[in-house]
Amino acid sequence: MDVEKIRAGFPVLQQKINGKPVIYFDNACMSLKPKQVIDSMNESYTKYTACHGRSAHKFGRKLTEEYQKSREKIAKHIGCKTEEVIFTRNTTEGINLVANSLGLKNGDIILTTDREHNSNLLPWHLLSERFGVKHKIVLSKNDMTFDLNNFQNALGKNVKLVSFVHMSNLDGYTLPVKEIIKIAHDNGSLVLLDGAQAIPHKEVDMKGLDVDFYAFSGHKMLGPYGTGVLFGKYQLLEKLKPFIVGGDTVERTTYDSHIFLKPPEKFEAGLQNYSGAIGLAAATDYLDNVGKKNIEKHEVELNKLITKEISGLDGISIIGPSQAELRGGIISFNVKGMPSHDVALMLDEMANIMVRSGQHCVHSWFDAHKIEGSVRASLYLYNTKEETKVFIDRIREILRLR
Repeated sequence: MDVEKIRAGFPVLQQKINGKPVIYFDNACMSLKPKQVIDSMNESYTKYTACHGRSAHKFGRKLTEEYQKSREKIAKHIGCKTEEVIFTRNTTEGINLVANSLGLKNGDIILTTDREHNSNLLPWHLLSERFGVKHKIVLSKNDMTFDLNNFQNALGKNVKLVSFVHMSNLDGYTLPVKEIIKIAHDNGSLVLLDGAQAIPHKEVDMKGLDVDFYAFSGHKMLGPYGTGVLFGKYQLLEKLKPFIVGGDTVERTTYDSHIFLKPPEKFEAGLQNYSGAIGLAAATDYLDNVGKKNIEKHEVELNKLITKEISGLDGISIIGPSQAELRGGIISFNVKGMPSHDVALMLDEMANIMVRSGQHCVHSWFDAHKIEGSVRASLYLYNTKEETKVFIDRIREILRLR
């Protein structure tokens, strides 16, 4: 990859703050946006603002055409049928759609891991409170890798859904999802994966995985805010009852009856974020051109550099597997005796190094391990070896200042 050429296409990276360049290491939370994505969205607003599928005029036809093209591009990007792509606002909405549309009832069991984002935890809490659905946790091994034995032991005839994170935002660890899906299907259970962290960095093929549902967000994969996708096998989507209903979801209505449209339209109620979908499709084009394998390799190389230098420093503890290869582009760590927020603010003030601090919406894991939080540096295709060197030097400086 020509990283310098890539960086030149990201307007936000061209600025300096207090005379210093920006070092953006908060990609697990939000990715930066290339010019191609920004331009595609601006074009939709400046050249063909309209309502999709409703207006017969030229703007309406153009918008409908581009919206459908976007769905087709995203379907190709993730290896599924066009009609299996449901546009959402984010991963959270996709998971909630499944949770509230499957018809789960008292006594049904949902399995999640012990490292789930709140988006894949709270929906099951609410189903438990409202309908008596049982929620059970599959614990990781001591080294933070997935425990297939614990998973198999947790399965049973009442496990209706296995809802796991694909790649953890806590430490970057990727679960062995192909094995998980096969074991779950052999048990007669459906599988939903939270792909928010995986899709931006890995080649993910829905048909190859044989996963039933897969939710991800656009904002972590170079796409716009407030965009996302829920993939679902078409035969399952046909059976699901819509979670939110209204305009654009029905073929016809009377005062006391209705006929829903086929998937995916029946799940996309009201005016959608059309420019967002178009921008997300542009992001998939960009990622396809660069190549996910190239991106993943680049991130791991940078992670290895950082891990090698800071793991041996007195006072540094890294969360997750010790091998950088198992953590993708994420380094989640703590500095002994210092709150994570203080470390993050010092990095920001010293060298415009932007990281995340706190519990990363995985409060349950931090609570269970009695850890207050962590500093999380997360890498992407536009980060450089030079940036990792600055980061390492500033960590050493913070250790001296403790």
